[in-house]
Amino acid sequence: MSDIELRSSAFHDHEMIPRRHALEGENLSPPLAWSGVPDEAAELALLCEDPDAPSGTFVHWLVTGIDPHAQGLPAGRTTPGSHPHTNGYGESGWGGPLPPVGDGDDAHRYYFRLYALPGPVSIPEAPTAGEAHRVLDEQQLACGTLVGLYRR
Repeated sequence: MSDIELRSSAFHDHEMIPRRHALEGENLSPPLAWSGVPDEAAELALLCEDPDAPSGTFVHWLVTGIDPHAQGLPAGRTTPGSHPHTNGYGESGWGGPLPPVGDGDDAHRYYFRLYALPGPVSIPEAPTAGEAHRVLDEQQLACGTLVGLYRR
């Protein structure tokens, strides 16, 4: 299995996500770029989750049906034909970081994962992180991860 290189011009791996991408800011999804998608990929899926949320891993973003020839996403946008799922806030698309006030001094970690898939996947409209992983981890041809941090 090959690895996809996933990066953002807004932050580097394991660095702070700018406030403009947070729910308390402009709530714009961060710009993402990638390379290394296998030729046999039929579609891409993007998952962003916070494993440090007090109630368990929180889904901030899940988009399926991304064109495998796309090389990234601009801030606040997805590709035509892709499908943004309902996030943990109960809204469609991106829901930026918003860790609880007083949740300690440590920043929460936000895992962005891009999956190359051999075909369309069947995922519930508002999946838990576990439901998304069961489908995406099992079917992936390759995956890339970028971790952003956020603290209030």
